[in-house]
Amino acid sequence: MPKEPKKTKAGSYGAEQIMVLEGLDPVRKRPGMYIGSTGPDGLHHLIWEVVDNSFDEVMASHAKEITVALNPDGSITVKDDGRGIPVDIHKQFKVSALELVMTRLHAGGKFGAADSGYKVSGGLHGVGVSVVNALSEWLEVVVERDGGMYSQRYERGVAKTKVKQIGKSRNNGTTITFMPDTTVFTTLDFEMKRILEHLRQQCYLTKGVRLMVVDKRTPPDRAYGFYFEGGIVSYVSHLNHSKHAKHETVFYVEKAVDAASVEVALQYTEDYAESLYAFTNNIFNPEGGSHVMGFRAAITRVLNVYARNKGILKEKDDNLSGDDVREGLTVVISIKIPEPQFEGQTKAKLGNPEVRGYVETVVNEALATYLEEHPSDATAILGKCILAQRARAAARAARDTVLRKGALEGFTLPGKLADCSTRDTEVSEIYIVEGDSAGGSAKQGRDREFQAILPLRGKILNVERARLDKMLGNNEIKSLVIAFGTNIGEMFDISKLRYNRIIIMTDADVDGAHIRTLLLTLFYRYFPQLILEGHVFIAQPPLFRVAKGKDVRYAFSDAERDAIVAEFLKMKEDASKVKKSAAKDEAPEEEATETTASTDESGGEVTKVGGVSIQRYKGLGEMNPDQLWETTMNPANRVMKLVTIDDAQSADETFDILMGSDVAPRKKFIQTHAKQANLDV
Repeated sequence: MPKEPKKTKAGSYGAEQIMVLEGLDPVRKRPGMYIGSTGPDGLHHLIWEVVDNSFDEVMASHAKEITVALNPDGSITVKDDGRGIPVDIHKQFKVSALELVMTRLHAGGKFGAADSGYKVSGGLHGVGVSVVNALSEWLEVVVERDGGMYSQRYERGVAKTKVKQIGKSRNNGTTITFMPDTTVFTTLDFEMKRILEHLRQQCYLTKGVRLMVVDKRTPPDRAYGFYFEGGIVSYVSHLNHSKHAKHETVFYVEKAVDAASVEVALQYTEDYAESLYAFTNNIFNPEGGSHVMGFRAAITRVLNVYARNKGILKEKDDNLSGDDVREGLTVVISIKIPEPQFEGQTKAKLGNPEVRGYVETVVNEALATYLEEHPSDATAILGKCILAQRARAAARAARDTVLRKGALEGFTLPGKLADCSTRDTEVSEIYIVEGDSAGGSAKQGRDREFQAILPLRGKILNVERARLDKMLGNNEIKSLVIAFGTNIGEMFDISKLRYNRIIIMTDADVDGAHIRTLLLTLFYRYFPQLILEGHVFIAQPPLFRVAKGKDVRYAFSDAERDAIVAEFLKMKEDASKVKKSAAKDEAPEEEATETTASTDESGGEVTKVGGVSIQRYKGLGEMNPDQLWETTMNPANRVMKLVTIDDAQSADETFDILMGSDVAPRKKFIQTHAKQANLDV
């Protein structure tokens, strides 16, 4: 007989510590692995998972209409007119196919069954609706198919009823209603704007589908409908609605290659930035992939061949580069393939190598034909590209001059930069500060070991309206480029970044907000990788200094100021009562809370309320260096906002509206949001 294993000591790691999670238990144990987070992103992901199944039915040509409803009780209903989930008994597992799909991971009709009808699918990860079921307090599904109407209810992923027929129906489709679990999610607040933006994008990518979103949470009900006959052609027109197009006709091609479908739509505008959106099976690929590589190779080749053949480019002229042909280009690439291979769980980049050839072949043929058939459009496009080529050459010369001059002035660092002493880029940070006054306070208050200060004089150039050569003529932008060390344009190299954190620190007024917007425009258009990799922050200096005697607190909002003042006044009142009670006086008299206003030494506003001093900071220069360090620059106390790009399309549109050359969209934006503005001039 085998010897009995020795007992493990307390706290040791043995077989009894091994836990096997079955069914949907892994989802409830580690929800972040399946939906990313239990915050707002994860909450909305539940809708995407259910709606993706409906869009898969549309892409398989089995559905035409989808309805998403936000119900008064906080639940969500998604209905489609597809085939309906099968309800018959599965031979292997001896339960209804509906229950199998709803309660087991990796159960579904998208894993290669030849007769499943799903040639392509966005939900190929295989977790889908079962994860939604697991993370819902309750979920009800109604299926209409084969002349009947069937229903089943689940609670936290467990079937509470059998699949039963509840009536007859001449229709087909699936209706799923779910209530997110309050014990899993940190918030149950669905954002209508986020839902509409995501579903609108999906409708652009699936032409011909009718989608209705109904918000029933507060009466009256509000309904939003989407239907785009033009598909991604309509999408490109939408993206360019606030831009000036170089040609009226949107180039479009759709073609099947082997088992794949390739769709591309593009249009040039007078902008300087490229707007490219790539999708695989309706999944956005922010990092591109093989389909983007194929498109870029094709468009560069086709435009160069056309320009040579028509004599637009002479023998002595250099070929147009990839950067030249992409300036001002808006393009949507949509690929549908049976077996997509993504790099990473987030599906940010498509890896299928054969797709490059598919896209390159399709775009080569179709774009060459388009240019021949639309000579005026071709002339406008080539004119834009050649102008970009000349500007890029001028920018290259300007950049070389900037860097060469910077090197001669001292290791590429501008004179007004107060650099840090460490050379460890992992801990170093640079504060971009508005004005010399604030720069002086920041330089005195900083930790010289790891904090650098770069003051800006005035407002930098609006780069939304300028090419690189003009930008580099601006002294403030020159200083930024030299200080970062990454170079700019096609020479950008993030590995040479000299600071791990780039922190924008401006005054809490309209001018400060404008400077912050100009800087963010610069980063978004010319240093997007700094934002994507989490290097850009916005400092949050306090708005108020509230003091009662030696007790000093800082407030970052009006509400926080009011709470601190109320606390100080309550402490004063309590102290007064204790003092009078100890002196055996009669009931304490009510003290008048007197309010007076004055200015301090630096000219800042100071208000006194019942002995509590409130100083309002309008500029960083009003703060003493030690106050600036304590509140805004000390890593132990400071609050900073990390700049992210959650929705590149929305960010691109907003920058174009706020900073672009077209006045009408900006005027409309201001009129729409005027009542929400809280200006402190």
